[in-house]
Amino acid sequence: MADIKYYDVILKPVITEKSMSGYADKKYTFLVHPDANKTMIKEAVEKLFEGAKVESVNTMNLDGKKKRRGMTVGRTAKTKKAIVKLTADSKDIEIFSGL
Repeated sequence: MADIKYYDVILKPVITEKSMSGYADKKYTFLVHPDANKTMIKEAVEKLFEGAKVESVNTMNLDGKKKRRGMTVGRTAKTKKAIVKLTADSKDIEIFSGL
């Protein structure tokens, strides 16, 4: 496994209608590095966003979608998604506050 630093773990936030419904419960969804584990994700969220205390992390591996262009068939890259739940006394994550 490669040496992954905390700033390489979180790739981007997932902003969909389903993920936005969890904001009231302090659940935030991120696309993360495929080799990152739950403890690495927890550490990255707490270091990148000040005042955030992580209660739990749920992860899921997503296979790439099948894509076709004429006779050529291939797949998009595999991804990993993490749903991070913050504790009740922690601050909200600021990048989601304006949505």
